[in-house]
Amino acid sequence: MITRVAIALGSNIGDREGHLRYAVDRLAGLLTNLRVSPFIETEPQEVASPQPLFLNGAVVADTGLAARPLLEALLAIERERGRKRPHAGAPRTLDLDLVLFGGETIDQPGLRVPHPRFRGRRFVLEPLAAIAPEMVDPVTGLTMEELLRRLSKGSAARDQGRDRGAREEGSLDP
Repeated sequence: MITRVAIALGSNIGDREGHLRYAVDRLAGLLTNLRVSPFIETEPQEVASPQPLFLNGAVVADTGLAARPLLEALLAIERERGRKRPHAGAPRTLDLDLVLFGGETIDQPGLRVPHPRFRGRRFVLEPLAAIAPEMVDPVTGLTMEELLRRLSKGSAARDQGRDRGAREEGSLDP
């Protein structure tokens, strides 16, 4: 059985682009019908200390592998590029996240698909929407394009609220 998958790519240590290109080359040997997004530079998120900027991207492809063996292959590729996991949110040479595995939802120890936080991450949704705007999140039923638009609207509303609060705080009007 062939399954359409989405994988997020990220790197913020060393030759970031080289790490991502290595991952794409290795994934091309494991998967078929590979589509690769443009790479985008992003600020680190969900980290405790200052870190270098990330280079992020995504891959959408087909696989005959089951989810667990695919995840194990992704982790092996990370290790090949020197990925260390000293603590959550640590800087990384390469990060490969299995975001979607067809229309499946999987909740097993060490394997949760769809990725539990991808809907709130522009650095995942933007590259995915660039190469697979019609791909559907099986939990919400929304496409990558719709999820990105929803995230953008939420960000704009939060920014407007912060701006309004700052204006009200700094206002000289009685």
